[in-house]
Amino acid sequence: MESSGKGSGKGGRKGAGSRKKSVSRTVKAGLQFPVGRIARYLKKGRYAKRVGGGAAVYIAAVLEYLAAEVLELAGNAARDNKKTRIIPRHIQLAVRNDDELGKLLGKVTIASGGVLPNIHQVLLPKKTAEKVEKVGASKSAKSPSKK
Repeated sequence: MESSGKGSGKGGRKGAGSRKKSVSRTVKAGLQFPVGRIARYLKKGRYAKRVGGGAAVYIAAVLEYLAAEVLELAGNAARDNKKTRIIPRHIQLAVRNDDELGKLLGKVTIASGGVLPNIHQVLLPKKTAEKVEKVGASKSAKSPSKK
């Protein structure tokens, strides 16, 4: 018993060959971060009884923006250090030198990030004391020669 020529061998469904290919929510939103996966995590995490359809898209867009911002600043830090590869040190420098990212990630420790190069003002030599010493030294050197 052969099937009639109506279907294309897909269980007898009509129009199976002209079915549209599904488009993901990530592609619809024009994002790189996975909207479906974030939606699943929102539901599994039980942050709320119900999760709206746009919530995952919004969060994915925000996360993608933050990632792009950090990567851009870290890439600039890597270029400043004449490197082509971003390492945790570059991410640390990028985050700590940016006011808003520094505030957002203030309590975060970046492994192998190190610290910002900084010398406290109290530890630096005083400029006025240097000038006084130089002027005093030059006068005392000239004074004995005059006599």
